[in-house]
Order: sequence, then structure tokens, then C-alpha cells
Amino acid sequence: MEPTLSTQSNPSPIVIHTDVVVIGGGPAGSTIATLLAKKGWKITLLEKEHHPRFHIGESLLPMNMPILEELGVLKQVDDIGMLKTGAEFNSTEGKSRTYYFRRALNKDHPNAYEVRRSEFDELLFRNSQKNGVDTQEGMKVIDIKHQRHGINLVSAKDSDNQEHIWQARFVIDASGRDTLYAKKRKTLTRNRQHNNAAIYGHFDNVPRRNGENEGNISIYWFSQGWIWMIPLKDQTMSVGAVCRPGYLKTRKGALEDFFHQILKLNSDVKQRMQNAIPASPVNATANYSYRAKKVYADNCLLIGDAYTFIDPVFSSGVYIAMKSASMATEVVDAYLHESSDFEQKLKQYESRLLNGLKKITWFIYRFNTPGIYNLFNNPNNIFRVQEAVTSMLSGDVFNNKDIRKPLIM
Repeated sequence: MEPTLSTQSNPSPIVIHTDVVVIGGGPAGSTIATLLAKKGWKITLLEKEHHPRFHIGESLLPMNMPILEELGVLKQVDDIGMLKTGAEFNSTEGKSRTYYFRRALNKDHPNAYEVRRSEFDELLFRNSQKNGVDTQEGMKVIDIKHQRHGINLVSAKDSDNQEHIWQARFVIDASGRDTLYAKKRKTLTRNRQHNNAAIYGHFDNVPRRNGENEGNISIYWFSQGWIWMIPLKDQTMSVGAVCRPGYLKTRKGALEDFFHQILKLNSDVKQRMQNAIPASPVNATANYSYRAKKVYADNCLLIGDAYTFIDPVFSSGVYIAMKSASMATEVVDAYLHESSDFEQKLKQYESRLLNGLKKITWFIYRFNTPGIYNLFNNPNNIFRVQEAVTSMLSGDVFNNKDIRKPLIM
């Protein structure tokens, strides 16, 4: 008689010790994991999926460039990215204006890139590996528990349903729109006045602009929102529409059919899309705007979309994620060193973050108002307003104090 193998329905969890657990292997998580590892800390980066994986939000900003350089990946991003010199805005009357980044208040960063996010996110994730981060893919976090003695327990399950528990001195929630910590603590607040939704897909055989404008994002207004067109390096075009929630309720039939109806609402978009060939399914995501009540609690810091998301109109999502990660690095480092100025650094970080977000939010919430519509389509540089708007489009909202007065004007 052959012996039978004994099995356990609930095997004991694997316990691991580390300095910091970073939840989420997107741009925010990979950025802060890499920068902390460079400072000599033991970092564990948990990603619930496996790279490469699809993600929307392909347009980087010029102020991303210093962070990419700090991470040591700028040359690699140049290899996979489409050079972007500005942003094109198109009115419902057929007027077109391009804001070139070289004309911003800060002239130091005149370019950015359009990137396929599956490639970009994996590049940043693998770069963290090269810098000594313990990366774990297919590892879904199920709980975070704060211990009285200052240690957090992060529980996660792998693809075989085996539980792992990390004992960490600090936790960083970079879980993106999963907003893991805020949802578990019920501290997430949604903006009911700005709860737009987006519908999007990838298409081939869509005409591009010529010359230095080939890689520029195009923005089109229409009666119920706005449309983006982002050219990627492999000749694919990312196309999406951000719509008012009430308009989405009028949908009848398939999402794909509804999306194509939207694209026909702007005559210029309709013309560019007339020979388009679908290269991906059409997807939708709702309830864009939210913010957690706290950016920090119980040795856990929220960065990127795990803390807040506003609107993709100025391609600010990836930049805010990476910038908040970069700024937060010094805060976490101070905590791990048990530095006496940790609280001060945390307050400075939160103040700087909120001030930058306030500038972006102020502008985005007015994007569909007549004043901003007129400003974009009839630009002038009185009081350096055009330079300030271009600086906003460049993402220069955390460092540039000169941007505020022209925007108020």
C-alpha cells in the first residue's frame, strides 16, 4: 500500500522581516522603492499582477524628466518613448493651439515622452530590482495591521494562495486606484462635484501630426467633456474621452458603439478616426476624483493615486505619483533613521504636496468653463499668463512659485 501525502488546507504563513514594504509596483511604488534602496534600506515591493500589464495614462510631463534621471532610466525611456514637445488643444470651432514646453516659465525641461504604460511600468519595476529591491509579483495584499511597538504586519497571498506576512518598520501604500489603506480604514472621500468617467482604447491607422509635433498629445473639447489622442512609438494611438456622468447614463447598447458615437461629436476627431483600426478592447472607468482624509497614519504613508486622483486632463497622474514618491523618500528615510526632524519633514512634505495639488485642482475644475476655454484657444502672454499655463502643462507646480499670480490673472 502506497503512503498518502499529508496536506494542509491552511499552511502556516511565511514570515519575512524588512525595513519597508511598498504596496503596488506602478510608477509611484517603483520610484520610492528604488530611491530608498539606494539609501541602503531593505525594501520589499509587492505587486498584485505580473508585468507587463495594461494601464491607461501614457503621457508623461517634462517635470517627470528629472525624476527619471535620478532613477537612472532616462535613456531607457527615450528608447521606448515617443518624444513630446508640447500639448495641442482644439476648440469646437476648429481652432488649434499648441503649447510648447520650451515656452514655460522654466525653460530647463522642454520635452517629455508618450509611453506605452505596460513597457514604462515594467521598466521602472525592473530598475528597482537592479537597485536591490526585493520585488514580488502576483502578491496580493489582503491586510495591514499596525502593532503597538511600531511594527506593521503586511499580509499578502501569492498565486498559489500561500500567505506571506512581512514585518516592516514602515509601509508605503502605492496601490493606485485600489486605495488599499484608505478603503480599509474608510477614510476615502469622493468628489461628487467632479466625478467624471473615462472611456478609452488603442487604435492603429490614425493620422499623426508632422515634424516636431508628431508625438504631441491632442486634446479636443466636445459638448459633454473632452477627448485625448496620444501617439505611441509603435504607431498605435491611445484615444479616450472623459465625460460628464449624466451623459454616460444616456448610453444604450454596447460600450464600444457608444464610444464611437462620442468620437463623432467632434468633427476633427471624426476625421482623424475615419480609417482607424481597433488595437485593443474599449474600456471604461468611473468616479475619477477622490482623496484620502490622511496622507499618513500608523507608520503608513500614502502616495500617488493611493492618496488622491484628480482628472487626467493635464496628464498629471503619473507625474503626481512619481513626484510624491520622490518627495516622500526623505520623509521615510528620516523615520527609519529615527531622526528628530521626522515630524517636521512629514509636515513639510504634506504642505508641499497639497499646495501643488491645489494648483492643479484649481485649473482642472475650471477646464470646461468659458474663461479657461477662451484662454486656451486665444492665448496671449500678458502678465506671463501663457508661460504660466505652459508651466502648468509641464507639471511645474511643486517648485515654481511664480506660476500662481499669472494663473489668478
